[in-house]
Amino acid sequence: MLYFTSDTHFADPRVLRLDRRPFANMAEHDAALIASWNSVVQADDDIWHLGDVVRGDQGAVEALLHRLNGTKHLIVGNNDPLSTQSAQGWASVQHYAELKIDIQLYVLCHYPFRTWNQMGKKSINLHGHSHGRLAPMPRQFDVGVDPQGLRPRRLDEIVVSRRRGRTATPAA
Repeated sequence: MLYFTSDTHFADPRVLRLDRRPFANMAEHDAALIASWNSVVQADDDIWHLGDVVRGDQGAVEALLHRLNGTKHLIVGNNDPLSTQSAQGWASVQHYAELKIDIQLYVLCHYPFRTWNQMGKKSINLHGHSHGRLAPMPRQFDVGVDPQGLRPRRLDEIVVSRRRGRTATPAA
C-alpha cells in the first residue's frame, strides 16, 4: 500500500498551542501519532512524508524513524533541518517529486501550489504546510495530519474525503 502524511511535528511543542492538537503534552502527542501511524502503515508499505517531521538532533530523528513502520520517503518541509534530511531511515529525500500511478500524475511538495505541472491535464497536487487552514484548489489535497485525522492516509481516502465534502476522520 501507498500512504501519505505531513506535518507530524514530533517533539515540537509549538503544535500543541498553534494547532490545538488534543494532547496534554508532547510525550502523549508523539505516542499517539506513532500508534496511529503504525496502526495503518505496515512494514512493507511505502509512505511519503511531505515535510515537517520532527524536531531534534540526528540521533533522535533516527530513533523515531526506526519506530515508524514502512519504507519512508521525505519531501523536505520548512521545519526539516539537515539533521532530519540526513538521518538514516529515509529511502529517499527530495524537495519535490512526481509520481505516476496508473495514468494519474501526482505532484508532491511540502508547499501547496497555485499552479503545478500538468494541472491542465488533471494532475493532482498533494501537499502539507497549511495544517488544514488553506482553502484548496480543485485537485489539490492537504495530506497533513491535522486535516487527515492525525494519521497517514491512502490516496483513495484523501480524495474521497473531499468528494464527500468533509475531512477524513479516524477509523473506528
